[in-house]
Amino acid sequence: MPAAGQTRTGPRRLSSRQHSETPLRIGVIGVGRIGSMHAELLATQVDGAELAAVHDADEEASRAAGRDFGVRACASVAELLDSRDLDAVAICSSTGTHPDFIVAAANAGKPIFCEKPISLELAEVDRALAAVDAAGVPFQIGFNRRFDPAHQSVRDAVANGIVGDPHLVRISSRDPAPPPIDYIRASGGIFLDMTIHDFDMARFVTASEVTQVSAHGAVRVDPAIADAGDVDTALVTLVHDNGCLTAIDNSRQAVYGFDQRVEVFGSRGMAASDNPSGHTGVVRTADGAHGAPLPYFFLDRYVPSYVREWEAFVGAVRTGETPAVTGADARAPLVIGLAAKRSLEEGRPVALDEVDR
Repeated sequence: MPAAGQTRTGPRRLSSRQHSETPLRIGVIGVGRIGSMHAELLATQVDGAELAAVHDADEEASRAAGRDFGVRACASVAELLDSRDLDAVAICSSTGTHPDFIVAAANAGKPIFCEKPISLELAEVDRALAAVDAAGVPFQIGFNRRFDPAHQSVRDAVANGIVGDPHLVRISSRDPAPPPIDYIRASGGIFLDMTIHDFDMARFVTASEVTQVSAHGAVRVDPAIADAGDVDTALVTLVHDNGCLTAIDNSRQAVYGFDQRVEVFGSRGMAASDNPSGHTGVVRTADGAHGAPLPYFFLDRYVPSYVREWEAFVGAVRTGETPAVTGADARAPLVIGLAAKRSLEEGRPVALDEVDR
C-alpha cells in the first residue's frame, strides 16, 4: 500500500494549475502502473480536467486508487460508464481488454482516450474504431512521444520546410532494461510493444505513410527472450510513400539509461532531438569530463509529454475538434508492426498491403 500522501507512481504533487469553471470529468479504467500515472496527472496536473472515478479488475487496486485520489472506485466498467458525473473515459487496462471497453464507451457516448495499442489484432482494432465512428465520439490514442517538445521540434522543422524534403530519418529507441519475461510473452513482441512508438514517430515527423518494411532481429541481451519467442535487438528500415527512408534501431537494454533520439535529414538541412540529462552540470579534470546520466525510467523523461497529450485531448473535446492522434494513427503503426514481424520471420521486405488487405 502507498504511504500517506503517495500513490503507486510516486509522491503526490501539489497542483499549481488553474481549473476551468467546469473541468472535464474523466474516469480511468485500469489503475496499474500506467493507469495510476494517468489518474495522478488528471487529479493534479492537467488544466481543465478532473479525475472523476476509477475502476480496475483487481478490486483492491481499484479501492486503493479511489482512496489515494479521493474519487469513487466503481465496481465495474458499466458502473463507471453509467456515471452521470463522467464526461470522458481513459482506457488504461491490459491491451486485450481495450476493444470491448472502447465499444462500450462509444456506445455510452463518452469521448475516449486509450493507451496504445488498441489491440494486437487488426480485426479487433477495426471493430473498435467502427464503434467509435458509428457513435461519433472523440477518440485519441496514447502516443505521448508526439507531445515531447524535442521530438515535436523535429516534426515542426519538417512541416515548416526548414529542412526541405526529408530524405533520411534515424530513430534510436533503447530501454534501460528488459521487461519481465511474462510481460514479453504477452506483449506481442518487440515490434508491437516497443517499436510501435517509433513507427508512429516515423509517420509523425515525415507526414508520410509507410509502404514497405524490412526488419532484422537478434538476441543479444537475454537468451530467455529468445525462449519467449522474441528478439531484444532490432534494426528496421521503412520506405515511405514520399520516398523518404527511415532507419530504426532498438535495444531492450541500454545500460546508460533511457535513450530516445530522432533525426530527420533533408534537402536543406537536418533536425534532431537528443536525450535530456539529469542536469547541465559538467565536471572536467585531467581524467576527462563527467556529466549527469540520462533519465533511467520513461516517467523520468516523459511526464511532461503525458500532461501535454492530456491537455490536447481536453482541448479537442471542449472545442469539438478532431483529437491530435486519431484512430487512424492508432491503426497504422500496428500494420507496420505486423509487417515487421512478418519480415523478420520470412527474411524479406514486406509491403504493407500484404498485411492490410
